[in-house]
Amino acid sequence: MALLNDIYQRNFKTLRVSLLSRCNLSCVYCTMGEDEVKENNLHQHPAPAADLLQQIQQLQQVLHFDTVRLTGGEPLLYHELTELIKGIHNSGIETIKLTSNGFLLERMAHPMKAAGLRSINISLDAVDEDLFFLMSKRNQVQKVLNGIDAAIDAGLQVKLNAVIMKGMNETQIIPLLDFAFERNISVRFLEIMAMGHLHESAGKYLFTQQEILQEISKKYQFEKAARAYASTANYWQTTGGHTFGIIANESEPFCRDCNRLRLDSNGNIYGCLSSNHPIALNPGDNEAALISKLQQAMNQKQQLKFTGSELSMLHIGG
Repeated sequence: MALLNDIYQRNFKTLRVSLLSRCNLSCVYCTMGEDEVKENNLHQHPAPAADLLQQIQQLQQVLHFDTVRLTGGEPLLYHELTELIKGIHNSGIETIKLTSNGFLLERMAHPMKAAGLRSINISLDAVDEDLFFLMSKRNQVQKVLNGIDAAIDAGLQVKLNAVIMKGMNETQIIPLLDFAFERNISVRFLEIMAMGHLHESAGKYLFTQQEILQEISKKYQFEKAARAYASTANYWQTTGGHTFGIIANESEPFCRDCNRLRLDSNGNIYGCLSSNHPIALNPGDNEAALISKLQQAMNQKQQLKFTGSELSMLHIGG
């Protein structure tokens, strides 16, 4: 709708839905550790699929989304996940995507594909067991690797996401590329984001886009590809025909054409990760009230550069 275009002609065409603020990993860039995750587990009461579907359809009637992406926390912990995917698909939204840590994916990949899921982004910050533990505070990286293979086997479009932190897992860039290229899938490397407990200290862990490219050049030759509109990532293609991306949140922000709206597990919408100001949706909102709230969300968008937030990604969705 023209009413919801801002002065930069940005709009909302992708809805990211955080199903719950609970996770079965404790990644160092997302949580402060074990205690936070355990406490969150005790108090989390995810909304029923019927309620979430009503909110999604309420937004869809006004915005006519191209894509819905399901996130968390960890969305595979959501007890009605396949029912929700099926409901979204049956409501006429065909492009349904999901972001997961992959820990439970081996048994969920085929049911989700059958329900209507089209693609999945899987977070994998290391293929080495020790470094996987350093990043996630969990063992058994093989469970994630098996889940990735199951998703490929199910016919899902698969991308890997790897947050690279200086002094922690930058040695995994080449192994992650090798793993992805062996399976003919893409991997995207993420610069650390100033979110949650790292809001004031993310800089000391920043491994920049240029540093990532320098590391990759030790083994691969590549050329930059054209950036798609509203893409979060810059992409390169190797001389062998493989593709990798970098989400350069600090080095090369992508705010200028961001088209994402976020819905958290409590029924609040956000126009930007940087916003600490949730806007509550109500089932009784008429179209005028809904448009007013969506305009508030549009006004939250950053103009040029992502500024970060004390809000954890665990709660607003990755």
